[in-house]
Amino acid sequence: MPATGDGRAPGAGDPPGALTGARDGRARSRTVREERPAPTTVAAAPIPHPRGTPAQDSAPAGRPAAAEAAPLKVLVIEDDASDAELIKAAVAGSGASFEIHWAHSLDHAVDLLAPPPPWTRRGRTRGTDFGCVLLDLAAPTGRPALAPARPDGTGPGHDRPEHGHLATARAGAGESADGLDGLRELLRRAPQTAVVVLTDAAGAELGAAAVAAGAQDFLIKHETNGPLLARALRYAVERKRADESQRRLVEAELRGQENARLQRHLLPTPLLDGAGLAFTRRYRPGRRRALLGGDFYDAVRTDDGTVHVVIGDVCGHGPDEAALGVALRIAWRTLVFAGLTGEELLTTLQHVLEHERRSDEIFATLCMLVIEPGDDPSVPTATGTASPSAGTGTGADRGTKAARAAGAGVEHARLYLAGHPVPLLLGPDHTPELLPAGQAGPALGLLPCDDCEAAWPAQRLELRPGWRLLLYTDGLVEGRIGAGSRRLGQDGLAELIGDHQAAGLTRGRLVDSAIAEVEELNGGALTDDVAVLLLERNPAPLILG
Repeated sequence: MPATGDGRAPGAGDPPGALTGARDGRARSRTVREERPAPTTVAAAPIPHPRGTPAQDSAPAGRPAAAEAAPLKVLVIEDDASDAELIKAAVAGSGASFEIHWAHSLDHAVDLLAPPPPWTRRGRTRGTDFGCVLLDLAAPTGRPALAPARPDGTGPGHDRPEHGHLATARAGAGESADGLDGLRELLRRAPQTAVVVLTDAAGAELGAAAVAAGAQDFLIKHETNGPLLARALRYAVERKRADESQRRLVEAELRGQENARLQRHLLPTPLLDGAGLAFTRRYRPGRRRALLGGDFYDAVRTDDGTVHVVIGDVCGHGPDEAALGVALRIAWRTLVFAGLTGEELLTTLQHVLEHERRSDEIFATLCMLVIEPGDDPSVPTATGTASPSAGTGTGADRGTKAARAAGAGVEHARLYLAGHPVPLLLGPDHTPELLPAGQAGPALGLLPCDDCEAAWPAQRLELRPGWRLLLYTDGLVEGRIGAGSRRLGQDGLAELIGDHQAAGLTRGRLVDSAIAEVEELNGGALTDDVAVLLLERNPAPLILG
């Protein structure tokens, strides 16, 4: 093909120096166009500039108003200098904006493509950021051989080819048996750079194999002209960008799936075998695309038959708060199985919080419920701890079992509040009742443990037959009602739950419908984390919802 790439017949090319003359001619043409008088236009009002920033005058003469796009930097790996000059001439004649660099071997190219060391001094040249590499698959990995003379006597450095296409300089040289080793090494050393390979006519299958190995495109030398080469280089760069975007997208999806599995397994599995309870839980983090937030909950039954339930909320909504919530939940379960309960457990849990939180401003609210075993003869009364039953022997045992079988027994529990909303007691008459909060203590982490006010006394509860307890975090009651600033609040939640109870909803359907109505009243999804637990005595086997 002609060096100018304009389709002229062989021999009609410009004399030596024509590329420079063409550039000068184009420069003169631009100058002439710039010197033409501009059409008369109505002056527009000046655009105001920020205070302290001088208004920019019109661009100086000779400088275009808009900066031209930076040329694409291409590294040509070609051991034949004359072929490298042909490539330069072909690209220059295509009219596209390219900056061509030449490497005589793969080793030389690797040095040019290598990133600068981190200790490079400021101001020193840091190398060229190449957008594309044009690799001749026949190029050696070591030093180049001398370029053979052409039949017409032209040697390296001449920019006028003999015919209208890129000539193969090494006639009969052929490709090595390991023709893709150089490409693999190049892809390994410069994985972010687009690569186009050059082959001869007999290497079309090798070119296809190169694309399969990671190159973006391949060209056959004697079939390539300037415009085709320019399009191939541009296409390779864009395809590499698309491939990189797709790769990052797949990596992000895989990372998201891994995070989802991790977060899903960090949610607790209640250990309530033998407790005779129905346990329904719902958990919705406030963060988008997250499965875990700062809220946490757990429920376990110890060997003595005591049921321990906890629900808490770490202030904040980020991943750090979610991790802290998981740490507190695991610590709580560990302390329960170690035999701690009540204020001793909460004090130890505050120590864990103080050591795990990232700043002193982080605190956590918590509600803990301890349901004492019903077959214990020393069940506490509403005013204190009752004395052991006077009746002993088989008659007293039969009486206790008969009363429990009839469902007439009253269970007792202890409630501990650390700055957390009080639970709702759902009675059989569909009238939810807020439990008393007179014994509530401060949130964990607000006051040091040695402070006399950092106490969490127990609130004694009587649980009548058919009891149900709804425990929740503040995200459920802090939702707005309509477009104003009014919040739902605990009283509003009690009324809402009562309406859904009256409609005959129970367990999971009751909790789901309540959350759905809270979101509807809020005008959309709740921004805070939400955790809801519904615990109820159930004589049937354990039901988890």
